[in-house]
Amino acid sequence: MQISGIFLLSVVLSLLVPGSNAPAGFPAHRFDTADSNARLEKLQWLTLSEAETRLAVQKKAVIIDLYTDWCGWCKVMDKNTYSNQNVIQYLQQNFYPVKLNAETKDVVAWRGQQFKYNERYRVNDYAIHLTGGQLSYPSTVILPADGSAPQVIPGYLKPADMELILKYFGEGHFGKTPFETYRKNFVQTWK
Repeated sequence: MQISGIFLLSVVLSLLVPGSNAPAGFPAHRFDTADSNARLEKLQWLTLSEAETRLAVQKKAVIIDLYTDWCGWCKVMDKNTYSNQNVIQYLQQNFYPVKLNAETKDVVAWRGQQFKYNERYRVNDYAIHLTGGQLSYPSTVILPADGSAPQVIPGYLKPADMELILKYFGEGHFGKTPFETYRKNFVQTWK
């Protein structure tokens, strides 16, 4: 008895394609290892405009991931830090997360000001404004809810490093407790 090539191909494909229905008598295998009830949450990045609109309704700190397309450590931070479930959940609850390409040639608007691409420095003037001209990628920039000056943390941050910073701002310690005092008493729970 010969099995037709089309039938054999359909059986093989049904075994390889997640969620496909195998023909009767063949086991339905799934190759995705995540339990359907335990799906990983993705960080919902906002634009600056969206963050500004939400700030008018509810005051929260804004966190800006200042990156460039060519930055390798920016990509590593996306993969390791901004995909960490503790980081995602904390950011979604306590911040307005914004991802901003420092080299965007689009006009960036924030709080009634317009920032353009700066040919001389090859970055958007908003990136220069946020960092005080000390450009480094990646940079994590916190815009405190009280409207005070941007707080810039340059460089790659692991989830454990991010926990300290996020909780310092997210739990209202910024402006009330010196950072070094907070750091000494901080108990880390994220890995």
